[in-house]
Amino acid sequence: MRQLSMHIILTLLFLSFVGFGSVTAQAKFTAKNTIHLTVSGTSTLHDWVMKTSEGTCLATLVLDADGSLKDFTSMSFSVPSKTLKSGKDGMDKNAYKALKADKNPTISATLKSAEVTAKDDKTYSIKAMVSLTIAGKTIDTQLEAEAKKSNDNSFAIKGDKKISMKEYGMDPPSFMLGAVKTGNDVVLHYDLVLNQ
Repeated sequence: MRQLSMHIILTLLFLSFVGFGSVTAQAKFTAKNTIHLTVSGTSTLHDWVMKTSEGTCLATLVLDADGSLKDFTSMSFSVPSKTLKSGKDGMDKNAYKALKADKNPTISATLKSAEVTAKDDKTYSIKAMVSLTIAGKTIDTQLEAEAKKSNDNSFAIKGDKKISMKEYGMDPPSFMLGAVKTGNDVVLHYDLVLNQ
């Protein structure tokens, strides 16, 4: 009888940790043709914007049994620099020169760590540390984003990051023989959909 009681107790303990606990699984997600990156800044003449919808993102997400987002274990993001367009050829050319795009053809980010917090059953805030590479220089930087579950197989992720061009070894572009100068700070706005 004593052995049976002990067996029941051990079984219940096991079930409480395994059977009734939160079961999680890793899942691979990708974004291709669902990426929108905007770079915006200022100049002595007017504000400017460059946009691209090209690039790729590969991520490994941790989901629970209900499909709720629990964690990011890996993420790599890459956008070809010369796909950024302002609608003005002269500006694009100067921007590519500042980005050193001939030698460093991509803007990329690789996840180092992430903290995911649920806002509700479909929306999550993400604080991540990434290695961000721009113009050939890599700096570890913190990104904050919002993830929203679109359906069982996709998450929409968006956020902004203000950066200093000089910090990445870039000279802010100038135009019209130096009469128009861009500001040092720019904002990266990213908006993408990860699909399983």
